[in-house]
Amino acid sequence: MTGREACLRLLKDVVQDSPADQTEALFLTEDSSLTRFAKSSVHQHVAEKNRTLILRVVKDKRIAVLTTNQLNRSSLRDLLKKAISIAEVQHSNEDFVSLPTPQSIPEINTFHQNIKSLTPNRKAKVINDLLKIVRGKGLQASGSFSNGEVEVAVVNSLGVEAYQRYSDLVFHLIVEKDGGSGYAGFVSRDPAQLDIDSLAKKAIEKALRGEPVQIEPGEYEVILEPYAVSELLSFLGYLGFHALAVQEGRSFFCNEFGKKLVNSRVTIYDDSLDAEGLQIPFDFEGVSKQRVTFFEEGVVKEVTYDSFTGNREGKNSTGHGLIAPNTEGPIPINLFMKGGESSLEEMVRSVRKGIYVTRFHYTNVVEPMKTVLTGMTRDGTFLIEEGEIKGSIKNLRFTESVLRALSRVSAVSRERRICSERTVYSRRFITGVVAPAIKVDGFNFSGVSAL
Repeated sequence: MTGREACLRLLKDVVQDSPADQTEALFLTEDSSLTRFAKSSVHQHVAEKNRTLILRVVKDKRIAVLTTNQLNRSSLRDLLKKAISIAEVQHSNEDFVSLPTPQSIPEINTFHQNIKSLTPNRKAKVINDLLKIVRGKGLQASGSFSNGEVEVAVVNSLGVEAYQRYSDLVFHLIVEKDGGSGYAGFVSRDPAQLDIDSLAKKAIEKALRGEPVQIEPGEYEVILEPYAVSELLSFLGYLGFHALAVQEGRSFFCNEFGKKLVNSRVTIYDDSLDAEGLQIPFDFEGVSKQRVTFFEEGVVKEVTYDSFTGNREGKNSTGHGLIAPNTEGPIPINLFMKGGESSLEEMVRSVRKGIYVTRFHYTNVVEPMKTVLTGMTRDGTFLIEEGEIKGSIKNLRFTESVLRALSRVSAVSRERRICSERTVYSRRFITGVVAPAIKVDGFNFSGVSAL
């Protein structure tokens, strides 16, 4: 059962049968495949097809959420009965006001038919052609090639009806030699945009910069590529760019609205309708996506809302509702950082002694309210001296406040790229962060990484 009419009919039948005060049905389908390669050889191909219905019922402000992939009428009737019985024994949520009401949703094409051309054989050929290039340079490659088709449909008892079909493609490449490594990544909805030769060239160039040497930890000027910047932005979104974190007093934005918190070169926003990112017309409550600006030239401006957090303050949802039950808040999933006036080469030339970082990994939160994170550099960490990249260095552990780093930004690149390190949910729904490279005048590295 796929397609707009079939999906919406299924959900409307469920909602119409519900005796609850309010009912919401969310339907997700997935048809995806993943090919992995390591040591310059394809070693795994897996595929998944699934259909999931998530039912949310509200009765006397008591809420229950149940999930199933059994979609026959008998199973759905049983699911509805169970949801009602569970809601009746819940504590009343006095902060709940209402599910969303219908609104206009923009028409955006988020599905490319050529995604179907990515058969296992086609993907294996693309990867094997890439591996020939890598082997020819005396290197080894590893990574993954994932593609999928996803449908999202939402219907509620207040009249919301929304449907969207998505295609997606994510490619990760790591190239290694003599302890050195390089990374390149790609994400898009359109397979025609994939340029394997360009990705290979960038990763190979980094891996061939020689065997890494160790340098002392400490505070350095840094150049962060978009992959590294996107990691920092994602953590800011999770920790404090949304209304629930502010309402619960755990956001770094608390009592800071209207104040300048980071450098004026920094403008960060969420915009699911910008074609430079992965467009999403509505959220998982069927609410149209709105652009929300968090930092405008360094000044704290807004946060995202879903229907629950918006109703708490008498505000409209900004279209950032996630899949119920959601206890983490309306986290933004289409982050952008505005580009600047520099080229990456100009930024490197301006560094007297510093470190060039391709990306981070194993990043974790140390102090949420101060946005202190710790993690490690990976797959392309280099020493910069007198404006030149001198060679590869061993990976370092960083322990740094993201806000402190953003307050020390002295240059931002004109060019931006979309980055996607992971899926946001256990269910497939690929998102991306559009980020420039930045120069930071003082970034703390607290140790040497053994990885």
